[in-house]
Amino acid sequence: MRIIGGKFAGRDLTSPGDRRVRPTAEHMRAALLDLLQPDLAGARVLDLFAGTGALGLEAISRGSKSADFVEWRPASLHALKANIAALKLREQTRIFKHDAIHFAGALTEDRYDLAFCDPPYESKQLDWIIRLWHERRFSRILAVEHAVTHEIPPGHSTITSGPSRLTIYRRAGAPVAPAPRTVSLADPWAAAPGPASRPPAARRPSSRKR
Repeated sequence: MRIIGGKFAGRDLTSPGDRRVRPTAEHMRAALLDLLQPDLAGARVLDLFAGTGALGLEAISRGSKSADFVEWRPASLHALKANIAALKLREQTRIFKHDAIHFAGALTEDRYDLAFCDPPYESKQLDWIIRLWHERRFSRILAVEHAVTHEIPPGHSTITSGPSRLTIYRRAGAPVAPAPRTVSLADPWAAAPGPASRPPAARRPSSRKR
């Protein structure tokens, strides 16, 4: 796993040795950050269910001012801290070992410019975060990753690849937003060899946890 764009492009990121962790696929992360590029300059970013921190770190690489990461799993926290240290971003980042729903529920309006949320697939935690965002408006933009089969309120734009989808919500009354986008990406796993001939490390990442 690596940073795709910006000043840290090409830098490798540490991943936790936990099979339950499911980092956002690189091609989807690249498409998301490309779509949000006009919103990244100087942005205050929140990365809920941060995992390795790839989304928040990529945002800083592309011009965001700061990123706060919310994560509680020890293996993910270890990888997250290692990635921040490797990129020398301690002064632009904060880590909160906290439950993401409780953290979001305590936020005030406009606390952040951009928030990422990538909970376990099919988890009701995603529904809670979306509801809290609509109630508290803690960021101008909320980008969530979820299974295509997980029905959530429609957003401003979507990016879909195989069984995964990114839905982007934009707050009404925020600075002028680009036209809504519906992006479909090729699923890199669809054309891969079958399980019998695919090496274990190349299998589709588990969708249980980011």
